[in-house]
Amino acid sequence: MRPLGAQVKESDGVEASWVTVDLAIFTVRDERLMVLLVERGVEPFLGRPALPGGYVRKRETLREGALRELREEAGIDGDGLHLEQLGAYGDPGRDPRGRVVTVAYLALGPDLPVPVGGTDARCAYWAEVSEFAGGAQGLSFDHEVILADALEEVRRKLEHTPVATAFCEEPFTLSGLRAVYEAVWGQRLDPSNFRRKVLNTPGFVEPTGERSTPLTGRPAVLYRRGGASVLSPPLLRGTGRVPEPAELR
Repeated sequence: MRPLGAQVKESDGVEASWVTVDLAIFTVRDERLMVLLVERGVEPFLGRPALPGGYVRKRETLREGALRELREEAGIDGDGLHLEQLGAYGDPGRDPRGRVVTVAYLALGPDLPVPVGGTDARCAYWAEVSEFAGGAQGLSFDHEVILADALEEVRRKLEHTPVATAFCEEPFTLSGLRAVYEAVWGQRLDPSNFRRKVLNTPGFVEPTGERSTPLTGRPAVLYRRGGASVLSPPLLRGTGRVPEPAELR
């Protein structure tokens, strides 16, 4: 192994690399799963949609860089979000400017505000995930891959952790929590089965002792997130699903 600080030569097959951060930020608005996108204001991919992100500065940690880019490119304070590292992406050619390794972050929040574009982003906006999942519309760089990985990670986490509550403003109702699962999983769930599974999972949610006061209908029990970090048993996709009409024929 080469000593730390030793000079690296191009003949060694090693090239200088840059480090960036990209963010896949999800929220649920009007019972639809949305992802934060920016319209690039500079080359490469001028005018194309992309996940927010950019280069990490010299004295920043990766997390600090991710939070700064979120503030600069979208005007959103990420300190209150569920934020975790998703993975690293470094395929040669992913960035036409040279060898760039990006560390992607996954962020979740409840009905986040309208973003405001800044720095090298012309504008920032919420887009329905279904419009971009599967490569239906092209994102810049390899952001379609990052988005697909982030979406699957969120879907998996909803099965095994109480992270769905990160999409909910506290206190929340069980119907509001179910709407999160339906938006993220893309399937309708049977309300009775969902309620039973949630309430039978220790530490998932806990009642606040209060009820909602809707304009119409009966008041609903209000809940907050419980103390569990893992759901046991897990709430698996495909269980408690409401069959589509075509399946009943």
